[in-house]
Amino acid sequence: MTRPRQVDVLVVGAGPAGLAAAARLAAAGAGRVEVLERETRPGGVPRHCAHGGFGTLTRPLTGPGYARLLTGAAERSGATLRTGVTALDWAPKGPVLTTVGPGGPETIAARAVVLATGARERPRPARLVPGTRPAGVYTTGELQQAVHLFGQHIGTRVVVAGAADVSYAAAGTVRAAGARVVALVTEHPRAQTGRARAQAARLRHGVPLLTGTTVTELLGQGRLSGVRVRHRDGRTAVLPCDAVVFTGDFVPDHELARRGGVVLDAGTRGPSTDGLGHTSRPGVFAAGNLLHAVEPAGTAAREGARAAGAVLDFLAGAPWPEPGVPVVVSAPLRWIAPNRVTPAAPPAGHVLRTGIPLPRPVLHVHQDGRLLHRERLGPGTALPDRTLSLGARWHDRVDPEGGPVRISTA
Repeated sequence: MTRPRQVDVLVVGAGPAGLAAAARLAAAGAGRVEVLERETRPGGVPRHCAHGGFGTLTRPLTGPGYARLLTGAAERSGATLRTGVTALDWAPKGPVLTTVGPGGPETIAARAVVLATGARERPRPARLVPGTRPAGVYTTGELQQAVHLFGQHIGTRVVVAGAADVSYAAAGTVRAAGARVVALVTEHPRAQTGRARAQAARLRHGVPLLTGTTVTELLGQGRLSGVRVRHRDGRTAVLPCDAVVFTGDFVPDHELARRGGVVLDAGTRGPSTDGLGHTSRPGVFAAGNLLHAVEPAGTAAREGARAAGAVLDFLAGAPWPEPGVPVVVSAPLRWIAPNRVTPAAPPAGHVLRTGIPLPRPVLHVHQDGRLLHRERLGPGTALPDRTLSLGARWHDRVDPEGGPVRISTA
């Protein structure tokens, strides 16, 4: 076996979190900072999101513009970006990764590793939608890459499954490709967010929004010819189409973390971390949508930069923190991140999601039967796929020797 090549920090994933982490680390003099990206270009998902909504209020950007901004910052700071390289597995000892790229297999050792592998949408098979395997079935990412990166023909009549922000982004991509959106179909009783409802109003011209409805079967041989849908009252119907886009239902790309023995959180299914990205494996950090599928690109970038600060402390000799106290949620809440509280990590806010609509929700924070905090989330209804925020003012009340902290709505 050849001797591993040595770097100081190895960042896996060149999306917003990985690029932001690399830029801060290299600019701070962390040594040789190397970023591995399996795609042919850095930037992550924003590369093929041609719509706006990225950047800041004073500097609004499209997805590709945001990807170029982050890539340029990482390169100017001195980080090395290597594309077309996939991290396959971990060597038996230490933060050492086996990789394969254009130059063949390679083993890379690092003083610290930042996992920023992001998230992906569940494909049709994972959603258990029966039928044949015809052409014309996409996720949002596949659709956007086909249209914006490769200029492929996607079809002429398209059904979009979902009614969240990402669903309307997919509908916009369908229209940009010159195809017609037959309908947006969602099992929920209404569009998911305020932004989605505004997009729905713009798309309303001839585009039905079928709420309380699910796609139950794909029809057609060779090429999709339609989808069968079931309404909440049990009625079924066939929507003729030659393409369908399954949107949302994101899951973390956690395979590398899992193979490295990193403890995963049961709710997010990403690595369990504190507010600075420390995982259960010393020397291994995690950031971005690997931790919570899925939050906006700006959130991922900020988390990458925050984790970089912890990496700098670790390289300077800071001890690896104890596991701390786990933070869990009760139904109908689905997950919370970060999901551990440690004395080493300064108080940082949490993001969480609900599985069902919650009118005027109030969050309760308990540990071992003690009420640590109570917080009303504001007027209106909390909806699935909308980010909820919980402050961290209660962190100093957590007993480090006590049981898990539980977040509930009652």
